Amino acid sequence: MATPFWYNAALALVKPLYQSRIRKRATDPEQLQQELTERFGPFQPPKNLHAIWFHVVSVGETNAAQPLIEHYLKLGHPVLVTNTTKTGQARAKSLFLKAPYLDLFQAVYLPADQKTLIREFYQKYQPKLLLLMETELWPNLLDQAPQFNVPTVLLNARLSEKSAKGYTKVKGLTRGMLQQLTQLLAQDIATQQRYIQLGIAAEKTQVLGNIKFDITAPERFIQQADQLTQEWQLGGRKIVTLASTHAPEEKEILSVLKAALEADPYLVCIVVPRHPERFDEVFQAAQSLGLKTQRRSLGQRIEADTQVYLADSMGEMWLWYALSQACYVGGSLNEPGGGHNILEPIALNVPTVLGKNYFNFQTIVDEFVQADAVAVVQDAQQAAEVLLELLQDQVKAEILNAAAQQIMQLNTGSLAKHIQVIDQYL
Repeated sequence: MATPFWYNAALALVKPLYQSRIRKRATDPEQLQQELTERFGPFQPPKNLHAIWFHVVSVGETNAAQPLIEHYLKLGHPVLVTNTTKTGQARAKSLFLKAPYLDLFQAVYLPADQKTLIREFYQKYQPKLLLLMETELWPNLLDQAPQFNVPTVLLNARLSEKSAKGYTKVKGLTRGMLQQLTQLLAQDIATQQRYIQLGIAAEKTQVLGNIKFDITAPERFIQQADQLTQEWQLGGRKIVTLASTHAPEEKEILSVLKAALEADPYLVCIVVPRHPERFDEVFQAAQSLGLKTQRRSLGQRIEADTQVYLADSMGEMWLWYALSQACYVGGSLNEPGGGHNILEPIALNVPTVLGKNYFNFQTIVDEFVQADAVAVVQDAQQAAEVLLELLQDQVKAEILNAAAQQIMQLNTGSLAKHIQVIDQYL
């Protein structure tokens, strides 16, 4: 079933704008050229034909796919990863573009969803199987898969009520796209039902739970955190982390924390902005509040007088969580928000606070909320107050952690079920 004419015409019209946006956000001419060629051709030669192809959007989806990718690389299967964001690609390469997987692993940007580009990509790479993570559906990508006999499976699928309403507005396009999927493995029944209502056949769907619950912190980051605790003399410090933050979350929460940071020399706040292009902006925001700020990108450390530590690096989120005694998971107080993954800090037993706008992770968060296993706050004032309370009240922090660990244990096992389904296509 061909994608509608209007969709392809719209893509052709926005292509120059898309290219212009890529150019504007570029910081390095060489990387810019690489990105443009990977998105618009001519494509890089494949390291391996007939690879297992994972398409992941950004860091969160890459992290979710990590145990699956690792599983198949260890078995000797070649793996191709495509991303739509710089951060996602950087994360994928940092995880797998190294020994012993150098010959088996390749990561490139997903081409723009134009039929000619997608066809060329399929022809060039000849993947064995396309595995899409969570929400990443592209009409021409799915439309062309049957032409090249490539099964397509949506893994760990999630769909919020809000996103489902968006897809309903282009129902014809959505239905056609979903009908091309070979299988859909949903995180929960609500997601499964939303996709069925949008047009996928019920018999193509299964509820397998959420892979993200099968999460363990990489040992190297735990070791690195122990090392930094010694080297930077952090043993007596009270550390809170503001993770994956968006504007204006950092400035608003830091404004409230300012009095505590000035009153308590042992308190330090690590800030990890979600988007690298905002690193300088966040640094300026901390400076404008008169807070003593150090930067990871400059090789600086947390000093005795450091009040804010700007973790302006890539792929180190586990490290900052491992150093924390409480954390705020961002993208959840800004508007419209949506939130980010709360399971990483919880996997490290870090008491977790998040804002009220968490609809991208609704099902996961709701389960923790019902069990009083996370703290949901309404505004920056409350976020700062709860973080400080968790630092002060050890009993409260431990109760929160114990409830969170219980939820984690109840939900493990999705990874093995996903592997069972994928193996059918290999």
